[in-house]
Amino acid sequence: MTIPIQNKSKRVSVLIHILGWTMLGIVLLLLSPLSWRVDVPIQYWWKQIFLGGLLSVIFYINMLVLVPRFLLQDKLYLYLMILLIGVVFYFGLIIYFENIINLPEIMHNAFNPGKPFKPNGRWVFGDVFHLMLFLLSLGISTSVASVQKWQKDESIRKELDRQRINTELSYLKAQINPHFFFNTLNNIYSLTNLDVKKAQEALLKLSRMMRYVLYENQKDETLLSKEVNFINDYIELMKMRLSANVKLDIQVEAPKEDLVIAPMLLLPFLENCFKHGVSSQKESEILIKLEVMGETLFFETRNHIFPLHPESPEAKENGIGLVNTKRRLSLLYPEKHRLKFGKDESNEEYWVNLTIDLS
Repeated sequence: MTIPIQNKSKRVSVLIHILGWTMLGIVLLLLSPLSWRVDVPIQYWWKQIFLGGLLSVIFYINMLVLVPRFLLQDKLYLYLMILLIGVVFYFGLIIYFENIINLPEIMHNAFNPGKPFKPNGRWVFGDVFHLMLFLLSLGISTSVASVQKWQKDESIRKELDRQRINTELSYLKAQINPHFFFNTLNNIYSLTNLDVKKAQEALLKLSRMMRYVLYENQKDETLLSKEVNFINDYIELMKMRLSANVKLDIQVEAPKEDLVIAPMLLLPFLENCFKHGVSSQKESEILIKLEVMGETLFFETRNHIFPLHPESPEAKENGIGLVNTKRRLSLLYPEKHRLKFGKDESNEEYWVNLTIDLS
């Protein structure tokens, strides 16, 4: 049975705390007394156990209550006041416990056998050591609470970034789909006036493509082979409405490995080719090239530029598909893609070069 990651993390955290307190107890509360050349009375070990428990209480109260509610809430003066009161109670409890078990007299007899005990004040070095333990417990617990707060804030920030990116990607994809669907239907509508049979074939291809849009585009990733099939279907659909004046140079390579890619990422570039690179009167050429080398995809398009009819639906659009694709690339493949495009004024061509690392 698989243990949830959150439960594993809690168990590791508990284990770290247990090991930490064990090491602290051994180093600070156990090793030093064992180096004394006297028989340490049992009452002293009671006091050490009490001191260890008291330090652990201070540690967790500071880590779980005082630091989150006061120090990290910009209530520094109140936090310091509570610590001063805590120091008083800390030494008061230690003195009270030592007096209950009569530890000062017992320790005097252990170190000075045969000499009468005269209570004449506390051992300054011992109180300094207790204060150091108090400050050590506060320092470590404050550091742990601060790191946990930072980790929590960082986790929340990353989750918000992830939700923002997912929301934005969903919005961008929602804009691309109607854009593609509208353009394709417009092409088929134009084809019905020329060849009904071709229009029917186009509708069949469109239905297969829309199944891809409906099912694959809802995922974050799809197989590159499916995306290539989608591209080929789109190109075949576009061929049905092209005249003999348009020459197509299609070099789409079928991927040999099961690489994955964001669905419908390349579609706007293809739409751009057929929207601006086709003329009913002049000859034109459209180049579409896709190849895969290792885990890197190379995509290139090149097409002539023809002005659109002012009354056509495409002329009224504002290039939303390309804008969204650039944004999707920056969100999905940061530092892993290179996109270049521009116009070759001398040849009246528009070109696109895209490289994506799909590893």
